[in-house]
Amino acid sequence: MARLLLAEDDELLRDALSTLLQQAGHQVAAVADGQTALERALSRTETHPLEGLVLDLGLPRMDGLQVLAALRQQHPTLPVLILTARDAVESRIAGLQAGADDYLTKPFNPQELLVRVQSMLRRSRLPAFTPADSGSPAAAPDATDIQLDASTLRATVASTVIDLTPREWGLLDLLVRQSGQVVSREAVMDMWQAQPLEGSGNALASNALEVYVHRLRRKLAGTGYTLRNIRGLGYLLEQGAN
Repeated sequence: MARLLLAEDDELLRDALSTLLQQAGHQVAAVADGQTALERALSRTETHPLEGLVLDLGLPRMDGLQVLAALRQQHPTLPVLILTARDAVESRIAGLQAGADDYLTKPFNPQELLVRVQSMLRRSRLPAFTPADSGSPAAAPDATDIQLDASTLRATVASTVIDLTPREWGLLDLLVRQSGQVVSREAVMDMWQAQPLEGSGNALASNALEVYVHRLRRKLAGTGYTLRNIRGLGYLLEQGAN
């Protein structure tokens, strides 16, 4: 199925997860600390490169978020599922903003873990990450071409200045941080929960998310970037698509 790296310091849980993933058909390499996890994930000597990482946050030698931040600098597309006991919304947001593709808290249902791993791997193999129908690859945004100013809620995209609402700014910031990856609806909603509310101060209904997506997509028109809806999965910021 896939070649996975598991980073978990609890020996009993590490062995149980390794067995669970192997029984599902995956090839699993397991490590007990963050430093080793990063070295294995970035290793160029592997005969068969990794296809996914299941990462605990509370690791010795190097915290999971530190591992993820360092990993994303050199390997921005490796699918990463965070598995941790830290269940606060702030922790989920931190993990997703650091570049995680999904987040599952302990205790968890083993079958849910398998489903989430499979969904993460499936998203990484979507056509959005391969040449499009036109024969040209979908380009990931160039971070140097998009500048975000949190103090003014403005974005400069390819020399075009765009005024944004707090939720539009947060959505664009999340998309840029996870450049080249599909951002799930859940990740957007979690991120918005930590932001000041707009307008009347009422909580945002999930069915209103598409309204903000549409508004941001319209504001990006003509900049060389577009916000793509990946049906059933989430959103992807693409360059050269409009």
